[in-house]
Amino acid sequence: QVQLVESGGGLVQPGGSLRLSCAPSGSIFSINTMGWYRQAPGKQREFVASITRGGSTNYADSVKGRFIISRDNGKNTVYLQMNSLKTEDTAVYYCNAFIRVTVVAANVDYWGRGTQVTVSS
Repeated sequence: QVQLVESGGGLVQPGGSLRLSCAPSGSIFSINTMGWYRQAPGKQREFVASITRGGSTNYADSVKGRFIISRDNGKNTVYLQMNSLKTEDTAVYYCNAFIRVTVVAANVDYWGRGTQVTVSS
Protein backbone atom coordinates (compact mmCIF):
# COMPACT_ATOMS: atom_id res chain seq x y z
CA GLN A 1 0.00 0.00 0.00
CA VAL A 2 1.30 3.44 -0.91
CA GLN A 3 2.13 5.85 1.87
CA LEU A 4 3.60 9.34 1.79
CA VAL A 5 6.59 9.67 4.08
CA GLU A 6 7.72 13.10 5.28
CA SER A 7 11.05 14.02 6.83
CA GLY A 8 13.01 17.10 7.86
CA GLY A 9 10.95 18.62 10.63
CA GLY A 10 12.43 19.81 13.89
CA LEU A 11 13.11 22.71 16.21
CA VAL A 12 14.56 25.92 14.80
CA GLN A 13 15.02 29.46 16.05
CA PRO A 14 13.12 32.36 14.52
CA GLY A 15 14.82 33.46 11.33
CA GLY A 16 16.21 30.01 10.72
CA SER A 17 15.60 27.53 7.92
CA LEU A 18 14.39 23.98 7.51
CA ARG A 19 13.89 21.73 4.51
CA LEU A 20 11.08 19.19 4.40
CA SER A 21 11.00 16.23 2.05
CA CYS A 22 8.23 13.84 1.08
CA ALA A 23 8.13 10.78 -1.11
CA PRO A 24 5.81 7.82 -1.54
CA SER A 25 6.73 4.38 -0.35
CA GLY A 26 5.69 1.47 -2.52
CA SER A 27 5.22 1.11 -6.24
CA ILE A 28 3.36 3.82 -8.17
CA PHE A 29 2.68 4.75 -11.79
CA SER A 30 2.71 8.54 -11.62
CA ILE A 31 2.33 11.53 -9.33
CA ASN A 32 0.54 14.68 -10.36
CA THR A 33 0.19 17.72 -8.13
CA MET A 34 2.10 17.57 -4.86
CA GLY A 35 1.78 19.97 -1.98
CA TRP A 36 2.18 20.86 1.65
CA TYR A 37 -0.41 21.76 4.25
CA ARG A 38 0.00 22.59 7.93
CA GLN A 39 -2.04 22.49 11.08
CA ALA A 40 -1.21 24.53 14.15
CA PRO A 41 -2.61 23.63 17.59
CA GLY A 42 -6.26 24.61 17.84
CA LYS A 43 -6.47 25.59 14.18
CA GLN A 44 -7.73 23.99 11.00
CA ARG A 45 -5.39 22.50 8.45
CA GLU A 46 -4.37 25.11 5.91
CA PHE A 47 -2.76 25.13 2.48
CA VAL A 48 0.92 26.09 2.32
CA ALA A 49 2.16 25.40 -1.20
CA SER A 50 1.67 23.15 -4.20
CA ILE A 51 3.52 22.23 -7.38
CA THR A 52 2.29 20.55 -10.53
CA ARG A 53 4.20 17.87 -12.38
CA GLY A 54 5.25 20.54 -14.86
CA GLY A 55 6.61 22.78 -12.10
CA SER A 56 3.90 25.40 -11.72
CA THR A 57 3.75 26.56 -8.12
CA ASN A 58 1.22 28.14 -5.83
CA TYR A 59 1.76 29.56 -2.34
CA ALA A 60 -0.28 30.76 0.57
CA ASP A 61 0.13 34.51 1.08
CA SER A 62 1.58 33.89 4.54
CA VAL A 63 4.62 32.06 3.14
CA LYS A 64 5.23 33.83 -0.17
CA GLY A 65 8.81 35.04 -0.44
CA ARG A 66 9.96 32.79 2.43
CA PHE A 67 9.09 29.22 1.39
CA ILE A 68 10.06 27.47 -1.83
CA ILE A 69 8.41 24.29 -3.06
CA SER A 70 10.19 22.09 -5.56
CA ARG A 71 10.10 18.52 -6.80
CA ASP A 72 12.29 15.89 -8.36
CA ASN A 73 10.09 13.87 -10.70
CA GLY A 74 12.77 11.21 -11.11
CA LYS A 75 12.74 10.59 -7.37
CA ASN A 76 9.00 11.22 -6.93
CA THR A 77 9.97 13.63 -4.17
CA VAL A 78 8.64 17.03 -3.18
CA TYR A 79 10.57 19.49 -1.04
CA LEU A 80 9.65 22.52 0.99
CA GLN A 81 12.50 24.91 1.73
CA MET A 82 11.41 27.11 4.61
CA ASN A 83 13.43 30.27 5.22
CA SER A 84 13.03 33.22 7.59
CA LEU A 85 10.89 31.06 9.82
CA LYS A 86 8.54 32.74 12.28
CA THR A 87 6.99 31.45 15.48
CA GLU A 88 3.63 31.43 13.71
CA ASP A 89 4.99 28.83 11.27
CA THR A 90 4.95 26.31 14.11
CA ALA A 91 2.68 23.45 13.06
CA VAL A 92 2.51 19.88 11.91
CA TYR A 93 3.29 19.89 8.20
CA TYR A 94 1.53 17.37 5.98
CA CYS A 95 2.50 16.22 2.52
CA ASN A 96 -0.24 15.74 -0.05
CA ALA A 97 -0.08 14.16 -3.50
CA PHE A 98 -2.38 12.95 -6.25
CA ILE A 99 -1.08 9.53 -7.21
CA ARG A 100 -1.97 6.96 -9.82
CA VAL A 101 -0.86 3.61 -8.48
CA THR A 102 -1.20 1.82 -11.82
CA VAL A 103 -1.70 2.92 -15.41
CA VAL A 104 -5.43 2.18 -15.21
CA ALA A 105 -5.97 3.56 -11.72
CA ALA A 106 -7.60 6.88 -11.00
CA ASN A 107 -5.82 9.79 -9.36
CA VAL A 108 -6.16 9.35 -5.63
CA ASP A 109 -5.48 11.96 -2.94
CA TYR A 110 -2.84 10.73 -0.49
CA TRP A 111 -1.67 12.30 2.76
CA GLY A 112 1.40 11.81 4.89
CA ARG A 113 1.27 11.44 8.67
CA GLY A 114 2.88 14.81 9.23
CA THR A 115 6.15 16.16 10.56
CA GLN A 116 6.42 18.64 13.42
CA VAL A 117 8.03 22.03 12.79
CA THR A 118 8.61 24.15 15.88
CA VAL A 119 9.95 27.69 15.63
CA SER A 120 11.02 28.94 19.03
CA SER A 121 13.85 30.75 20.73
